[in-house]
Amino acid sequence: MMKTGIISQARMTSTRLPEKVLKLIGGNPMLKYHTDRLKESGMPVFIATTVNKTDDPIVAFCQEENIPFYRGSENNVLSRYYECAKENKLDVIVRVTSDCPLVDGELIRKAWEDYKDSFKKYSYISNGVNRTYPRGFDFEIFSFAYLEEAYKKATLEMDLEHVTPYIHQNRNGNTDFFHYINKEDKSSYRITVDTSDDFELIRQLIENHQAHHLHAHRIIKLLDKHPSLALINRHIEQKKLQ
Repeated sequence: MMKTGIISQARMTSTRLPEKVLKLIGGNPMLKYHTDRLKESGMPVFIATTVNKTDDPIVAFCQEENIPFYRGSENNVLSRYYECAKENKLDVIVRVTSDCPLVDGELIRKAWEDYKDSFKKYSYISNGVNRTYPRGFDFEIFSFAYLEEAYKKATLEMDLEHVTPYIHQNRNGNTDFFHYINKEDKSSYRITVDTSDDFELIRQLIENHQAHHLHAHRIIKLLDKHPSLALINRHIEQKKLQ
């Protein structure tokens, strides 16, 4: 059996909205919504944070919630993922980021079933490369063997900071791509948190609409029904990979 785990990167020093992962919504830190929803996948969840003292509160959260964590380099996030996966003897990694409090564990589980059925060393499945889901439901699934190759061969700063460019840009020429596609293109919706306006949308979705109890497609329908919600952060541009 392949041991699969979800690794989420988290730190307190976000440039546009510092300490966002522990900002409170409805009395709970944003990171709790994120990890609770990931647990719905039925897979173990790990937090990959940094050795910086500024990230001690994330470690304290993990200890309180009994979530395994790994502390590594702030800037070389690729090494952080690799060491976390190696330490926990993972064969397959699901990569997510902690700025997505409404990430859908059930959606991840369904994608993992597709990945498992067609598994090869260089298989890669994602809903974020050919994007049809809102930003905020993002995930990537790949083998530890492929992560290890990226760790040993990737040299560009972008590769180290963003973990998977070596993989999804098919640097070794062997990648088998599988794109997890929504029936309708809803990529214009943004339910990730990078700015205060992003946070306000998530706050309203959770506090006013109980979105943390809804799966991805019901959240999409909620945004379809209430277009004024999507307007809260429609103007925000995603930071470009550098």
